[in-house]
Amino acid sequence: MNENTPAISLDEVHQRVGPGGRVHAVRGVSATIRPGEIVALLGPNGAGKTTLMDMVLGLTRPAQGRVSVLGQTPRAAVRAGRVGAELQTGGLLPDLTVRDTIRMIAAAYRDPAPVGQVLEDAQLTEIANRRVKACSGGEQQRIRFALAILPQPDLLVLDEPTTGMDPSARRRFWNAMASQAERGRTILFATHYLEEAESFAERIIMMGAGRILADGPVDEVRSLAQFAHVSCRLPAGMGADGARCLVEALPEAREVHVDTGRLSLATAHSDETARVLLAHDGVHDLQIRQASLDDAFAALTDSAAEPVGPSSSTTESRSAAA
Repeated sequence: MNENTPAISLDEVHQRVGPGGRVHAVRGVSATIRPGEIVALLGPNGAGKTTLMDMVLGLTRPAQGRVSVLGQTPRAAVRAGRVGAELQTGGLLPDLTVRDTIRMIAAAYRDPAPVGQVLEDAQLTEIANRRVKACSGGEQQRIRFALAILPQPDLLVLDEPTTGMDPSARRRFWNAMASQAERGRTILFATHYLEEAESFAERIIMMGAGRILADGPVDEVRSLAQFAHVSCRLPAGMGADGARCLVEALPEAREVHVDTGRLSLATAHSDETARVLLAHDGVHDLQIRQASLDDAFAALTDSAAEPVGPSSSTTESRSAAA
C-alpha cells in the first residue's frame, strides 16, 4: 500500500439505526487515520462508536458520506484479508479446541500466519488443547484476538478487546498489542478503560452524540478539560472557618475537599491559585496535577448536549455498548 494512502478515511459520514432509522447514530463524522497510527475511539454508551466501527468493517454502509479502508471499500479490504477485527459479539464453537478453532479459520485465508505463531502472539499456547467452552471470558477474548491477527492484516479494529479480562490479563494483552504495533500495523480500538487509551494510544478520537468532540494526541485531548487539580497541606490548627476563608480568596475553585488537614480542589487558574496559597503562612506541600484523560472525557461528553435519539435507552444496531 502506498504510504500516502490513508488506512481509514471518513468523509462526512452519517448513519441511522433502529426501526425506520429513527436514531441518528453518526452525524457528519470526518477523520483520516494514517498507516501505522494507534488510535483510541472513546465515548459514552450511545456515542456512535460501534456504529462507526461497523461501517469501517463493511458490516453496514453509511446512509450518507464515504468510508474508505486502505484505499478500497471496506468490504473489499476485509475480503482481501487486510483487516482483522475483534468485536464484542460473535460466537465461538464451544466443542472445538483453541488450536482447532484457529486452524479452521486459517483455512479460509489465502496467506494466514502460522498457527503456532498466532497462538504465541495471543498468549494461548498453554491452553491450545483446551476446549473453547472451558475457557474463561478473558481467554475467549484472546481467541478472538488470535482470529483477528490470523490473516496478517494491515489494519486491526478492536471493539472493547479486554472486556472480561482481569487487570493482569489486560496488561498481558496490551503487551501483545504493542508487538503488533511494532510490526507497523494500524490499530483502531474502542475501550471504556481510559487508562488503556492513555497509556497505549498515540491519538484519541472522542465521540459524543454521534459527533467527534475531540481528535488529537493524548496530551492535547487531556488539556481540553481546561483545569488542573491543586492540593496543599494546611497550617497546623487551621479550622473549618479558616479553610473556608482561604478558599474564598482563590480564583474559581471547585470540587473543594478538606481531609485530615489537606486541601484539594480543581481550578482553571492553577498558577494564580498556587500564588495565593503559598502567600498564606503555614501552607506547604503544594502539588499541581494536570487534568487526566478521564477529566477530559467527563468535561467533553457532558457538554455534548444533543442526544442521538429519542431516548437514552435506545441501542445501536449491533450492540448497546456503542
